[in-house]
Amino acid sequence: MTLQGDFAIASRNPGKIREIQRVCADWLVLWVTADADPRPWPEVEESGATYLENALLKARAVSGALGIPCVADDSGIEVDALGGAPGPGSARFAGEDADDESNIRLLLDSLRHGSVRSARFRCVAVAAWPGGLEVHAEGVCEGAIAAGPCGASGFGYDPVFVPEGEERTMAELAPEEKDAISHRSRAFRALRELVA
Repeated sequence: MTLQGDFAIASRNPGKIREIQRVCADWLVLWVTADADPRPWPEVEESGATYLENALLKARAVSGALGIPCVADDSGIEVDALGGAPGPGSARFAGEDADDESNIRLLLDSLRHGSVRSARFRCVAVAAWPGGLEVHAEGVCEGAIAAGPCGASGFGYDPVFVPEGEERTMAELAPEEKDAISHRSRAFRALRELVA
């Protein structure tokens, strides 16, 4: 396993791509992304039942199509009062074509007054090579669901997630503050140790 040459990021989410490039700034690779690459990229349906299955589906498809190593991740928010939901289905919590605002609205509506609001962000990051080699790592950020959205940074459920030890939501943190504690940064830092 080497960290050099072209490395694809199997995502079309600009916020996620920026985060991965920031937290993996010490990887000695040239990042290849769908928006800047002239080759056709596969559309991958995240049909897996777990974060790992979904991340592998994306990494394998893109690595196979482009013939270069690839990283991918899958992440979600797990709310204790909802039995760990929405979990791997977080992006589609309010429906297949749901946007962040719809998902957040449904999440807040699902939490009745007085509900336990403890929650966590979980991320599984994978790296896959064309020859079939694969490694993965997981990162978790514990916290709680806020009463309402606050903050304009980040994406997904960031405006309603307050990390443990913080009074601000993830969306109120500066990028470097988020990267120091986020589930994604923890997963990719752990992945880095496996492919160093």
